[in-house]
Formats: sequence, structure tokens, C-alpha cells
Amino acid sequence: MIRRETADGVCVLTLAQPQRGNALSEAMVEALLERVEAAIADPAVHTLVLAGEGRNFCTGFDIGELPEAESASVAATDGPLLWRFVRIEQLLATLWQAPLRTVAVAQGRAWGAGADLFAACDLRLATGDTQWRFPGAGFGLVLGSGRLAEQVGAARAQDWVAHGRGIDGQTALDSGFVTALLPRAEDWREHLPPLAVDRSTYAALKAAMRPARPDADLAALVRSATRPGLARRIAAYRAASRPRS
Repeated sequence: MIRRETADGVCVLTLAQPQRGNALSEAMVEALLERVEAAIADPAVHTLVLAGEGRNFCTGFDIGELPEAESASVAATDGPLLWRFVRIEQLLATLWQAPLRTVAVAQGRAWGAGADLFAACDLRLATGDTQWRFPGAGFGLVLGSGRLAEQVGAARAQDWVAHGRGIDGQTALDSGFVTALLPRAEDWREHLPPLAVDRSTYAALKAAMRPARPDADLAALVRSATRPGLARRIAAYRAASRPRS
């Protein structure tokens, strides 16, 4: 589910469920959060890299785990769904505040919570054919929007999220959302600059330059997710997203 490799102070965590587009299932989120926290706790690690195995970096929240049910029954899952999104937000906040350098390497689709995962990292590398999309607002969810605004500016972030924009590699690069475009995802090491400071100094610089947002982002998420009918809205989104025969 999560493959871990560590060498020379660089810890690489690879989402390894390509058959599901590396979607963030409940188990995937818990495993990833555990391994991110372990890397942060290891003083020998100065750089944490997130990558995805296969065609896609991460296709977002795993809506395939939702039960097929009529709307009255689906509504009863609002509470468990809220908990799952809270855990995703805690993962994103942990990456955003991590006292080491964080790097995302994307290819294919980086959608929804996968796009938020990408946005939470310090350096954001991607292949030219990567596509980002933030569909969560389509079912009334506010997740990661503050961090996205920090990366690309509030007006652009609002446009991307509110209008369901698809973002291509060049647009992402021009906006500053992507740090560098790669010919291939596996070439990321060639585009990773050496650190000129030690981990402690990097952490201090990051804390000074990047506002901590855990309370604001979590509050925005909970306010949006506790509006009744979250499960019904996600189920409707899933149904509308299915290919028509």
C-alpha cells in the first residue's frame, strides 16, 4: 500500500495501489500518515518525497469505498465520511508543517485530495502530462483551499476550485503551482536541489516563512462537511462521473 525507501537523508514514500489510481482509501490515509510521522521523527531524514506508482499520482478520495445505497441509507454515513475527511486534513496539515523538506512527484492524474496532497508539499515536481482538478467543492466540501491559495494566490485558487478547472502542466508551472516539469517522473532526483542548510535551519526557515494553518483549514473543512447530506452529494457526484453507455 505504501512503499518506503530511505537513503542519504531522503525518505521516499510511494503510494502503491496503481490498480485503484492510488486513491486515498481509509487504510491508505492511515498508513501514509503513520509513515509521514515516522519520517518526521527520524532526525536522519531531511527530505520526504511523495510519489505514486503507475500511471497516476493520486486520483483523490476513494469514493469506490462508499456503499451503493438509496439516499436515505447513504445519509447515515455522513459521520464516518466526516471522520475520513478530517484524517485527510490532518495528513495535509502534517505535511504542510513538517520540519523537513517535503517534495511531491506527480504524473497522470492528481485529482481532489491527491491535488491537495501535492499542494501541501514544499517542492512540487510533475511530468508535463499531469492533470490536476479540485472537484471537492462540487459536493460542498472545502478541503485544502487555504494551502492552495498560499501557492497560487487567492483569486486563482478560487477560480480553479469554484469552476472545477482542469489544470495542465504548463498552466501549473506558469502559476507557480509546479516547481519544475519533468520529462519522466522517475527523473525527479535530477531536479532535486541539494540542501544548503541543515534540517534544523530548514525547519526554522519554513516556520518563519510559511503561516501555520491547522485550525483555519480544519474549521473550514468541518463547517462544510457537517452540512447535512454529504454522503448523498458524493453519491450523486459518483453517479454523474460514471461513463454513459
